[in-house]
Amino acid sequence: MPIHLRAEPGDYAEAVLLPGDPLRAKYIAETFLEDAVQRNEERALYGFTGTYKGKPVSVQGTGMGCPSATIVFEELIQLGAKRLIRVGTCGGLQAGHRLGDLIVALSAAPADSTASHLVGGEPHCPTASWGLVHEAVHVAKHSDLPLHVGPIVSSDLFYNPDAEGQYARWSARGILAVEMEAAALFTLAAMRQVQAACFLTVSDVLVYGQLQRIGDDELRAAVDRMTTLALDVAVSEKH
Repeated sequence: MPIHLRAEPGDYAEAVLLPGDPLRAKYIAETFLEDAVQRNEERALYGFTGTYKGKPVSVQGTGMGCPSATIVFEELIQLGAKRLIRVGTCGGLQAGHRLGDLIVALSAAPADSTASHLVGGEPHCPTASWGLVHEAVHVAKHSDLPLHVGPIVSSDLFYNPDAEGQYARWSARGILAVEMEAAALFTLAAMRQVQAACFLTVSDVLVYGQLQRIGDDELRAAVDRMTTLALDVAVSEKH
């Protein structure tokens, strides 16, 4: 039995949404899932399984940062998860970004140590599963949901001492956003031969040397849009 997720094989669905915030996992379960049952509360890493459009799906909080999140990813895979979709917030790095925009990551540059440790320091490009990315674009197109698709970066640091300089360099190289978990998720998924994706809501815009922060109501509406997209992708049979 996994150490941190006190569950048994079959308690979690093959498709799992992964917010960093455990309370957001609870919110998603209560708001979007039918017949949701709590599967884990160990270490306040709340996890739930229910149905969406009649199909089983789970949601599991991961905590912040690649090291703790990777423990959760590993244990979900031990429990039978096969489609892992991170749903989180990020700092937008491009001038055209607006607060509440949706980003679908193609790849995640590993500005963290966990992804590097997983591959023994060898060069590796953490990349999302194309089937999930393609389905997200397809669903968004048919629901008139605007989104940005491209590379992101996963950082060890939230309070970055070189934020202005480093963010400017990332932006100039076409990086769409910065967050803290996707590089390890994509790397581990490749190693364990499961599917992974990362959908992000822009909660901050980090360009022009100024920080813009989203309001609570706007964030909730944007997260709801992202969650609906992620659930539609999670239960789709087209990936």
